[in-house]
Amino acid sequence: MTDYPPTSVLLPTVSWTPVVEEIVTQLRPADELLVICDTKADPIADPITELPTNVRLVIAGEPDGCSGKANAIAAGMEAARHDRLVWTDDDFHHPDDWLDQLHEDYNRNGPTTELPFFVGQDPLAVLLEPLYAIAGTLGTYASDIAWGGAVIFERDDLPDETVFCRDLRRTVSDDGLLTDRTEVTPVKRTRRVEIGGTIRETVERHVRFTKLGRHHDPQGSTANAVLGTVATIGGVLYPLPVFVGLTFFLASVYVWFGLRRWTFCLAYLAVLVSMPLMIYGLLRRTFVWGGRRYRWHEKFNVELADN
Repeated sequence: MTDYPPTSVLLPTVSWTPVVEEIVTQLRPADELLVICDTKADPIADPITELPTNVRLVIAGEPDGCSGKANAIAAGMEAARHDRLVWTDDDFHHPDDWLDQLHEDYNRNGPTTELPFFVGQDPLAVLLEPLYAIAGTLGTYASDIAWGGAVIFERDDLPDETVFCRDLRRTVSDDGLLTDRTEVTPVKRTRRVEIGGTIRETVERHVRFTKLGRHHDPQGSTANAVLGTVATIGGVLYPLPVFVGLTFFLASVYVWFGLRRWTFCLAYLAVLVSMPLMIYGLLRRTFVWGGRRYRWHEKFNVELADN
């Protein structure tokens, strides 16, 4: 194993999860894990919670003009002691070699990200899995997009860290902003992320993803809208060949990324509902994320609707 410099791992979470222990076992003595919550009222900040060695609690405070996630990452960046940084989330399993693999990737490629594969936990999220595989997995890989669930970089990789943290506190998407500010190399290694649980949660997530594309990649969002429109019209006019073509294409994507799910069979239906959902996402004025309702007017114009 090639040696690597001391590292700060940033984990936004409001409650104790097994992920904390998964990461702690992978830290070297000089590394640190920063568990970042919103306020002292969050369960993870309970004084009786004994944090392991190498773990520090960071209280980011309530967000004002940004998302809770972006606010947490900004606070973690400022509190971190080391120059090499890893961002991660608490909603997927971190195997024993997760951190070492990221370090090997960085030493080989520079800033590096893994890929998410979103697995639905409600009927609508299951139906949309083929779209998540295209946009979330294949799209992240093909377009060099950072995924905040597993990304590694160093402070010097940012043009201006102070400006970056300032801008985090006036936007919604932490990884969208990181993609804008530095070049990241995705590796073909996926992490299974369970999403949804209720149809309402899935709809809110889809609205947020739609607005993320609009604000951070308007050209790509427009191209996706055009392709989606063409595919939808084709699916209505020529259902059998489009069904076969989409199913084969998604099966190929699943195989290429090692995604062992039957949901590629839903590709045709997912495409038919994609355009109504995209239009709905563009027309919706607000969305809910992490218990907060946001109005995302422009990339750096965010309003907490309940304030």
